[in-house]
Amino acid sequence: MHELAITVIGPDRTGIVADVAEALAAVGANLTDSTMTRLRGHFAMTLICTGPTAAEAEQALEPITTGGLLATVRKVEPSAGATSGEPYLVSVHGADRLGIVAAVTRVVAGAGGNITDLTTRLTGPLYVLVAEVDLPDGAADELAERLAVAAAELGVDVTVRRAESELL
Repeated sequence: MHELAITVIGPDRTGIVADVAEALAAVGANLTDSTMTRLRGHFAMTLICTGPTAAEAEQALEPITTGGLLATVRKVEPSAGATSGEPYLVSVHGADRLGIVAAVTRVVAGAGGNITDLTTRLTGPLYVLVAEVDLPDGAADELAERLAVAAAELGVDVTVRRAESELL
């Protein structure tokens, strides 16, 4: 059984997710993990699937690449397993400025945190970052302190809170 990482990006239009899912199902691909979003009118999807070879998946996706979509397929090794840690949510709100993501993610990494999901949005002058983070046991208080320092330097508000497992 092959495990593949697939990305699809391009101008957004109705039906892309259905087209991708149908094309992959037709060659026996089981979608195990996926995420998709629209970013300022652009479609972006990343997924992991098992089943077909990379060549079979590429051939199946070829018809959907008309209209400016780009699909890439790469064989990956099965994951050794999820990293352990305590789940936390980090949220940042403030005026948009260069370096917010770089500063916040560097502080999280410095505390031994693994970012498992990250979303940013710019709405008018307001910049919002929300990250799901797995932290080593007992690291949350130190992370909150370090993020408070970074937040003051950036002129933004940062919140760190334990994530409830049913929310993730």
